[in-house]
This record gives sequence, structure tokens and C-alpha cells, in this order.
Amino acid sequence: MTPVIQLEAIEKTYHTGEVDVKAVREVSLSIHKGEFVAFMGSSGSGKSTLMNLLGCLDRPTAGRYLLDGIDVSRLDRDALATVRNRKLGFVFQSFNLLARTSALENVELPLLYAGQRFSTQELRERAERTLSIVGLAARAEHHPNELSGGQQQRVAIARALINDPEVLLADEPTGNLDSRTSIEIMSVFQRLNDQGITIIMVTHEPDIAAFTKRNIVMRDGRIQSDQPVSNRLLGEQEMAKLDAKPQR
Repeated sequence: MTPVIQLEAIEKTYHTGEVDVKAVREVSLSIHKGEFVAFMGSSGSGKSTLMNLLGCLDRPTAGRYLLDGIDVSRLDRDALATVRNRKLGFVFQSFNLLARTSALENVELPLLYAGQRFSTQELRERAERTLSIVGLAARAEHHPNELSGGQQQRVAIARALINDPEVLLADEPTGNLDSRTSIEIMSVFQRLNDQGITIIMVTHEPDIAAFTKRNIVMRDGRIQSDQPVSNRLLGEQEMAKLDAKPQR
């Protein structure tokens, strides 16, 4: 099976004055369709730089990056933007929702930039279906300030899914959430992954990485370890445990 992501000796060097900083060093890896991968590591380990490269937000200094069989390593800015919009979905720590726009309209936004023509009714129906996937159909007309943090992140996940991306990229998606809400969001990601969606996540929290299927730990720009998750946590089971605890 051809990997959905193939990295071959990828490097990223930043030039700051007279100093060259190698943020990513000779990283090679494959990620196949349907995987759920967490990139971990301390600050400065290279995980965020690698995530930017995977998301076509930056280009590598050396090496090859094949996304769904397309070599995106040397694409120009416009071509990269097209690939990002058609093949990748992004979920961020800070949600990045438009405050004066309803949940439904926030989800519709990527379709407006997709280069395809949709009628108003088609936009609405597609956004409603996607909100239903994350369990927020009943909150479609609410604005972000009328939603909890977890609900806002669900809207952000729906927005990332609206274009049916090949890969969903999540950068610290539970970083602004409490423990219970974090488990709820990881449950959403697990259900999406069970449906065949490839998910790549950056997190510095081992307890969050334990909900994924594969943990890649980075250090000094290199992959230090790459292991399947043993004793994997399941979001729905963890929620059941919380609900079973006696209330104080």
C-alpha cells in the first residue's frame, strides 16, 4: 500500500544571521491511510517544524516529501496552497473561529476558498452534515461566544473536515481545554479515525498521546523513537470512568 505521507531524508535549516539552525535533521518516515499518529517532544525538538512541513506551510531545505503520491517538496507557494486546501485539514489549539460568524458559517469557510462553486443551499447542507459528524448539529446557528471550549473545538474539527481531506493535522488540539473536555475531543478524533480518516497530532502531553495509535518522539530535530501505543486509552471508556466517580 502506498503511504499517504512519505518523508525521505527531510531537513529544515533556518538561517539567522551568521548561524544556521537545523530544526529537522534527516527525518524519514511513512504514514499510511487510517493511522492516528502523535508527534511528541520537548520545546525545540523539531516537532512543530515538522508539522509545518507536513502541512505544506513550509518547504524542506533538503529531502523529499510525497503527499498522496505527489512530490510537494519543491512546489511554489500557489501550488502548495492548492494542495493544502484540497488534501489537508487543520485543527489548532486556539480554535481560530470567526467571532461574529455562526458555527455553520465557520464550517462553510473552507468551501468558499476551494475553487469550486456551491450554491448557498449546497454550502449549508454540506456544513450541516459535517457538524452532525462532530455532534453539533443543534448548535449550528450559535456564535463562538455562545459555545463552550469543547464545542468550539468541535466546530474547528468540522471546519477541517469540510473538504474531505486526505489527512487531518491537529496542533495541540487539547492545549486550551480541561481534562474532561480533552477526553471528549480525543473521543471525537478516535471516532473519526475509526471511520478511516488519517490523523496526525502534535502534543506534549503523554496522557493525550496515549489516545492515538502510534507515538513518534523527536529530539534535536531527529526521530528518537517511533512506537505503536500499548495500553491505548479509549475516549469513551475514559469518559465512563469519570462519570462513574462519586460527586463531591
